[in-house]
Amino acid sequence: MVKPGCFGGQCVGGESSSSSGRGRSHEGNIKYGFSLVKGKADHPMEDYHVAKFVQIEEHELGLFAIYDGHLGDDVPSYLQKHLFAKILEEEEFWVDPRQAITKAYEKTDQTILSNSSNLGRGGSTAVTAILINGLRLWVANVGDSRAVLSRGGQAIQMTIDHEPNTERGSIEDRGGFVSNMPGDVARVNGQLAVSRAFGDKSLKSHLRSDPDILDINVDVNCDILILASDGLWKVMSNQDAVDIARRIKDPQKAAKQLTAEALKRDSKDDISCVVVRFRVSNLTA
Repeated sequence: MVKPGCFGGQCVGGESSSSSGRGRSHEGNIKYGFSLVKGKADHPMEDYHVAKFVQIEEHELGLFAIYDGHLGDDVPSYLQKHLFAKILEEEEFWVDPRQAITKAYEKTDQTILSNSSNLGRGGSTAVTAILINGLRLWVANVGDSRAVLSRGGQAIQMTIDHEPNTERGSIEDRGGFVSNMPGDVARVNGQLAVSRAFGDKSLKSHLRSDPDILDINVDVNCDILILASDGLWKVMSNQDAVDIARRIKDPQKAAKQLTAEALKRDSKDDISCVVVRFRVSNLTA
């Protein structure tokens, strides 16, 4: 069983303005890298990540995630330490991963909201990817952190951006409203720019925390998986990100190039990304 905690010493939080690293699967045929850069806002870093391979009995799992916090870093920090452990603790994970992921997301949100230390005052988006034995990929998300897969160089979005305008009906059915002020993005009750999130206790009656989930078989055409916060996606298309990552053999260098390019394009938010390379090809170093 995977115990809650920071994976491989890769805890990234408000104490650091930037971080990067790399790793690989046990057999070395799948590699990953990550890069996180603090944005220009006057608050601590609120993006967290997980990037790690773990062995559970005869199974090797790749665990990858981006958590983009708001109103503080308590919720994304909690998710980094606990969400994957809660997913893997679900009894049906090995027979019905979709059900296990859904249950764990919702149970985790309830734990955050019921925490006596007011953990749920702030909130966080989440995008998680679980790679089972290098063959089956399960991707889930709440909010607008996104996962994009490259199949033969073609960008395929694996997640759904949960934005107030696209889920207006659900918000209004729960008694909330969506504001569309000139010069600003749509916001739930004039406050939050996503329609699903962990935490956000004051808005939770109008928000959802259930994930959208997609699973695929990983075949020879799958070459790159990118998980990133909206600090990247606000300034970069899915195809641009794939094109940049595919040109660079080392996934850590690819992740750093993506965050650098987002900064160059004047992204002001925290920027975080994980790049997973499924196979090593003869691309430039």
